[in-house]
Amino acid sequence: MRILIAPDKFAGTLTAVEAADAIAAGWRRRAPDDEIDLAPMADGGPGFVDVLHAALGGELLAVTVRGPHGEPTPATLLLHHHTAYVEAAQACGLHLTGGEGAESASTYGVGELLLAAIDAGATRIVVGLGGSGTNDGGAGLLAAVGATADRPLDAGATGLSGIRHVELPAFDLDLVAATDVDNPLTGLFGATKVFGPQKGIAEDRLPVLDGWLEELAAATDRRVALEKGAGAAGGLGFALLLLGATREPGIELVAHALRLPERARAADLVVTGEGAFDYSSRGGKVPYGVAEIAGAALRPCVVLAGQVHVGSREMRALGVESAYSLVDVVGEDRAFADPAGALSDLAERVARTWSRE
Repeated sequence: MRILIAPDKFAGTLTAVEAADAIAAGWRRRAPDDEIDLAPMADGGPGFVDVLHAALGGELLAVTVRGPHGEPTPATLLLHHHTAYVEAAQACGLHLTGGEGAESASTYGVGELLLAAIDAGATRIVVGLGGSGTNDGGAGLLAAVGATADRPLDAGATGLSGIRHVELPAFDLDLVAATDVDNPLTGLFGATKVFGPQKGIAEDRLPVLDGWLEELAAATDRRVALEKGAGAAGGLGFALLLLGATREPGIELVAHALRLPERARAADLVVTGEGAFDYSSRGGKVPYGVAEIAGAALRPCVVLAGQVHVGSREMRALGVESAYSLVDVVGEDRAFADPAGALSDLAERVARTWSRE
């Protein structure tokens, strides 16, 4: 059999590359003669640059930018021909904030990544959005690239209180916002209400921060605030759209770079995975995107995940034949103590069912 292995990261434990390698190792133990094609994936969040570098090649450029709370933070951008790929989480990710201080956390460093890409000669910049620990509507990014306002744009969401006027810079560059969510900036389905709690914002503070983002929208462009993806990465999508960016689903962009549809057609089975497989996976996450591609190629798709929170009916709605939980098979302790080994063991079990060997 020909097996295409295309997982996302297992957040907090394995990168997408490590997850793909672990699945392949387990599969080979059970079915050593199967042909395995590794295609680690990303949707715009952490791992975006590494996955694209593995697929495209190009030059990795190391830079130091301002972290979410002002600390010097190392980051890497990928330059491929005249396109630069930037991972916003490297400058303002949740792993940098630890789920604390979201009200004062700034996206200034993401703007510095854009400037570094321009200095490197890029005429097109693709910004992967996801995994952010910020909620400033991209105000910090705007400040870094030259925007001015009557309130500090680089002080996080707190600095936006009372903002009335923003002067945006001319930004004559091809910008792409690669995001796995299509939320607007504010409101019931906006950046703060939906994603604020996972960034450590207390329930009683959510309306306050949402109000600050409303003020930012009023001072810039309310119509842009309603566009799909404006609420991505704590509103970073909004800032990029203000600068003229187009939006592309991150999973589609990565799938195109990896030639995933073509590779799926050449496979007999497609295997994907992520840390937690639940119904939110429909919102542009890797397993759903890979399952769609597998379905278009008329190939079955199975999911290996840290935890599975969907039933068989929901699974079918997502285009997935079967999903297997790491925690259910090997236990939570081993799943976290030895994630690569545990995932490899799970893959070996799955191969017993799916390989024809």
